[in-house]
Amino acid sequence: MRISAVKTLYALIVLCGILYAFIVLRGPNGIPGMFDKRRLVREYEISNQQLEREIEQKQERIRRLENDPAEQEMEIRQRMKLARPGEKIYILGDGKSK
Repeated sequence: MRISAVKTLYALIVLCGILYAFIVLRGPNGIPGMFDKRRLVREYEISNQQLEREIEQKQERIRRLENDPAEQEMEIRQRMKLARPGEKIYILGDGKSK
């Protein structure tokens, strides 16, 4: 009788351990949480790649502006809406009417 009681106790302990593991793995910090974290990591990696490309493009534009006087002049003329003598500038509406 003593051997069957010990075996029953071990079986009960193992069953409780399996039940606990099942409950923990199905909870918010278990397997679904792990998949959500992996999805977020992928999204952040994609976002970081896009931001790195934007940074490279802006750095290239800065290099062009620093080294090319024609590019500098064009940027100044666009921002300040300046024209050379004799030039005509046509301003087109943006399509939004009141």
